[in-house]
Amino acid sequence: MIFGMDPLTFIHVLLSLIGILSGFVVLAGMFDSRRLESWTAIFLITTVATSVTGFVFPFTKLLPSHIFGIISLAVLAIAAAARYSFRLKDAWRWIYAVTALVALYLNVFVLVVQAFLKVPGLTALAPTQSEPPFLVAQTVVLAFFVYAGTRAIMRFRPSTMVAN
Repeated sequence: MIFGMDPLTFIHVLLSLIGILSGFVVLAGMFDSRRLESWTAIFLITTVATSVTGFVFPFTKLLPSHIFGIISLAVLAIAAAARYSFRLKDAWRWIYAVTALVALYLNVFVLVVQAFLKVPGLTALAPTQSEPPFLVAQTVVLAFFVYAGTRAIMRFRPSTMVAN
């Protein structure tokens, strides 16, 4: 047990947190048209690994978490293709920005869900996750990503792009 978690859960959570943190660094880089090669690789790899490890946990039926994992893997595949195969040329720039941010949003959405499940104070506020505090939290997260995504797409320009 590591921090009260079995090793698989610990690795899954650690990958998720690294993916989220590196994703926010990549997002900040988009605001200044910086590609941040290493951070982007860390973000994409750990976010893919997060989704993949989610399927390793025992299950008997398809759950919402599996649907999120499938969607995340699909958008990450597009993001990786846009970034590495199509080199952010033409429309692939905004396709990359949108898909990378959707993948980050899905990870943050799940983080909020898990926080409301595992943090006693949050669980007390929204025990079924259909109460207003949970809905407000998820609405704030969505609004942030819509704002940040719009800003990133507008500012992430290949003509001024700097590799870091």
